[in-house]
Amino acid sequence: MKARYQFRFYPTDQQQQSLAQLFGCVRVVWNDALAICKQTEKLPSNNDLQKLVITQAKKTLDRSWLSDVSNIPLQQSVADLGVAYKNFFDSLKGKRKGKKVGTPKFKKKTGRQSARFRIGGFSIKGDEVYLAKIGNVKPVWSRQLPSAPTSVTVIKDCANRYFLSFVVEIEPIHIDAKNQSIGIDLGIKTFAVMSNSETAVSPNYSKKDRKIRKLQRKLARQQKGSLRREISRLKIAKQHNRIADTRKDFLHKLSTKIVSENQTIVLEDLNVSGMVKNRKLARVISLQGWREFRVLCEAKSEKLNRDFRVINRWEPTSQTCSCCGYRWGKIDLSVRSVLCLNCNIEHDRDENASRNIEMVGMGHRHDLKRTGSDCQTTSVASCCEPSRITAL
Repeated sequence: MKARYQFRFYPTDQQQQSLAQLFGCVRVVWNDALAICKQTEKLPSNNDLQKLVITQAKKTLDRSWLSDVSNIPLQQSVADLGVAYKNFFDSLKGKRKGKKVGTPKFKKKTGRQSARFRIGGFSIKGDEVYLAKIGNVKPVWSRQLPSAPTSVTVIKDCANRYFLSFVVEIEPIHIDAKNQSIGIDLGIKTFAVMSNSETAVSPNYSKKDRKIRKLQRKLARQQKGSLRREISRLKIAKQHNRIADTRKDFLHKLSTKIVSENQTIVLEDLNVSGMVKNRKLARVISLQGWREFRVLCEAKSEKLNRDFRVINRWEPTSQTCSCCGYRWGKIDLSVRSVLCLNCNIEHDRDENASRNIEMVGMGHRHDLKRTGSDCQTTSVASCCEPSRITAL
């Protein structure tokens, strides 16, 4: 299986100019190829596009500067456009799972920039990495690469940080798990409540988020194209990066701990795109990174030979007693503790949901018909029994 290792590096002033020229050439080749694709009824092949936007374009006066950079990233840019169109058509035909993929778009000069080198365009010499027509760069090695990389992508993010992203082949690791299974219920105040009674609280992003909102109001008042607006844009990008790095560090550590200790990991298929339509909770839900956590757990489960399962979003995990299976129905989000009317056991709402998620994921479900015939299902506690459901 393939894995990606990313390291930061600090180019010299001359290398920054060379990288800026490389990013510009890659962007122009992509945009020229995309413009040709939009004008033709039938998409040309990658070889034909490369001849048009690279080989023949270098002979013209307007695109002669394409010869100043390595030819490999330019070819990869055309190949990436072909992959983007393939994903679009597969999404239309229903061959690609997940959210619908739109048509490729033109690249802009502002924002994230990247260029990919395959074998022949880069080499690793000791602690340095040689990039064709760029020179030797020295990344900050935080760990060793498990094998020789097949490609490397040079990335410049919105805050002008530079990274080298290596793609390597790795073998699955066999590590014995301490526990057989675990169910995880994701939330806002408490990021994750697990079926083994453990909880994980996400970092507080509110202070950084307030700074971003303040800077965005300042940015809206500044003139477009001015130097001060660019300075404000960089400050906003740096704040976004701080939040993203903090969240990524938290999610990586939590997912590694969960996957390494449990053989089967069960999550709930949350409708995040529908939940963010709630304007009161959209911002805080987006900051949590539920989808990113699911992707990390799934990838690490494949690496460690774990069983990763996702249950249906319509399972009534928050409406059913995890001990006897009695279903009490929908309750308000402010209610955090529930006393079951059937077995008289008080449950924490999130912990009860995590246990139900684990049982459904493992195929163990209560006989809801039997428990439902013994006691009448109610959506809320009756007014004469106020102690049955307690809001904490």
